[in-house]
Amino acid sequence: RKSEQELKDEEMELFTKYYMEWKGGKKCDNISYANIPRFYYRLPAEDEVLLQKLREESRAVFLQRKSRELLDNEELQNLWFLLDKHQTSPMIGEEAMINYENFLKVGEKAGPKCKQFFTAKIFAKLLHNDPYGRISIMQFFNYVMRKG
Repeated sequence: RKSEQELKDEEMELFTKYYMEWKGGKKCDNISYANIPRFYYRLPAEDEVLLQKLREESRAVFLQRKSRELLDNEELQNLWFLLDKHQTSPMIGEEAMINYENFLKVGEKAGPKCKQFFTAKIFAKLLHNDPYGRISIMQFFNYVMRKG
């Protein structure tokens, strides 16, 4: 009987061998194909266990990376606190508003995960007929919750 480590080593060796054969076996005569990025990879068949494992692992790593980019509850609460603290008067009814200058201040204090939301493009997208050039804090926060 083989130990667990020997089985893993053998699996990795087979994976490397088959991957290199699969990757290196396709040669094209036309040099322009080297400049075109590949955009489609066929799904592995049921009998291609190693390719299926590779696909599952790469998907798991991708999802972990994306989940680390998401704002957690504490970060969302901090963002709301900062937005509320930097609101620009006068209020329109019950609606708290923020101008671009304060918007940028909040962006500096909010942290690296939030930085992607504090751009001029997003501010302009949320800007609607406010005579003072401000956006709604609630609309911006909802935007962050949808996109983040």
